[in-house]
Amino acid sequence: MNQARGEIAIEIDGSEHIMCLTLGALAELEARFECQSLRDLQARLKRLTASELLDVLAILIITKPATDALARLAPAVAAKAVAETFDAA
Repeated sequence: MNQARGEIAIEIDGSEHIMCLTLGALAELEARFECQSLRDLQARLKRLTASELLDVLAILIITKPATDALARLAPAVAAKAVAETFDAA
């Protein structure tokens, strides 16, 4: 994990996975949520459904776990990891 790059570790099913907000991830998030600007994206990310939170996690995780493993995460753990990833960027 490289904290200087803004990488955050999250444990999923006993394995550590790395999350990072990259330019590619931002572009993918803008497209997923049909946002025209980073300001629009910021506002949109404040009101996520559970399935949207899974999408955000999947986009931010560099070392991809199985999709069903993401679905088993506690919502608070998932939301905290996403928030930490954005804060680290």
